[in-house]
Amino acid sequence: MMNVLFLTLLDFESLQERSIYTDLLREFVKNGHQMFAISPVEKRKQQKTHLVKEDGITILKLQIGNTQKTNIIEKGISTVLIEPTFKSGIKKYFSDVKFDLVLYSTPPITFVGAIEYVKQRDRAKTYLLLKDIFPQNAVDIGMMTTSGLKGILYRHFRRQEKKLYRNSDVIGCMSQANVDYVIEHNPEIDPAIVEICPNSIEVVDKSVDKETRIAIRNKYGIPLDKKVFVYGGNLGKPQGIPFLLECMKKAKEIDEAFFLIVGDGTEYGLLEDYVQTANQSNLKLMKRLPKEDYDTMVAACDVGMIFLDHRFTIPNFPSRLLAYMQAKLPVLACTDPNTDIGKVIEEGGFGWWCESNSTEAFMARIDEAIQFDMTNLGKRAYEYLTAHYTTEMAYEIIQKGSN
Repeated sequence: MMNVLFLTLLDFESLQERSIYTDLLREFVKNGHQMFAISPVEKRKQQKTHLVKEDGITILKLQIGNTQKTNIIEKGISTVLIEPTFKSGIKKYFSDVKFDLVLYSTPPITFVGAIEYVKQRDRAKTYLLLKDIFPQNAVDIGMMTTSGLKGILYRHFRRQEKKLYRNSDVIGCMSQANVDYVIEHNPEIDPAIVEICPNSIEVVDKSVDKETRIAIRNKYGIPLDKKVFVYGGNLGKPQGIPFLLECMKKAKEIDEAFFLIVGDGTEYGLLEDYVQTANQSNLKLMKRLPKEDYDTMVAACDVGMIFLDHRFTIPNFPSRLLAYMQAKLPVLACTDPNTDIGKVIEEGGFGWWCESNSTEAFMARIDEAIQFDMTNLGKRAYEYLTAHYTTEMAYEIIQKGSN
């Protein structure tokens, strides 16, 4: 049995919380491994660094600077300081633990010094769960440039990214398109160390019965006689919110469909302004809900939607797909052509895909979806989830790859 160290920016207090990371860690504990995690807490929460001990896991709640909901200067300084803070946290709190495996995810790429330290100190195996490809994703959507003043920042982060890959014994990617991208754009990496280790969850049937569905729709003012298309999650630059807005404007005339958008993020205001002025009867916008309430509300809808900015050259694979599948919803993905999430959905037979630069294509998919038997497609989504995206499978892949 191994001592496993997990490094993340996810702020969690207990393994009983549900996320793609905590679900995976529970799988390790279930298989008898001793888990250790560093889960930082931002300064604004006013919590000093402390340890949380549970059966099978010790979580170091490490105080770091503010990286979210703050100005760019504070965010920049806090991000740069993550690496030395993690390193000193390991030295102070885990000096007597010899780690066999270090697991870590992107974002961010700023753990590299801490990973290097444990790898050299303990001769530990290192496994990267590659969840985004930074800094290229920031370049794609115009948040960073490869030249000029912002280019200095880009080159710094690109060096960090390459260093992270160099220090990783195995790179686990979310899909085949991610594997291909990493190998093509980083020719110095041995392709043998790059494998598919998809987003995974501990599968729980989150679908609801007819009575609950009616009660939830009534509670939130969602019509009972329409096909409800729900988008849930982050409303930021990566999601291509201007295109989502164009789609909503275009869909104004569809009587049989109702669109529900739940979430928050930097672009929430764009949607809010539109909703307040457009008076669109088949569109509702809501702020993010507590996880349990959100899961139940999603399950009371008919189709889950995924949006990605068309400018992406890197293949994103949003984990919200799994939340829809768990609720037995078919999925409509509107994305750039570089991700293979649409291919997975269509080949798996549980939904539709179109490029996120054509409102006509979006409307055609909505028309198709309205005609379909959602129950059968939803069952297929759930079956595909249990066949491809369980934490048991991800655990086996990591075990095999790190031996």
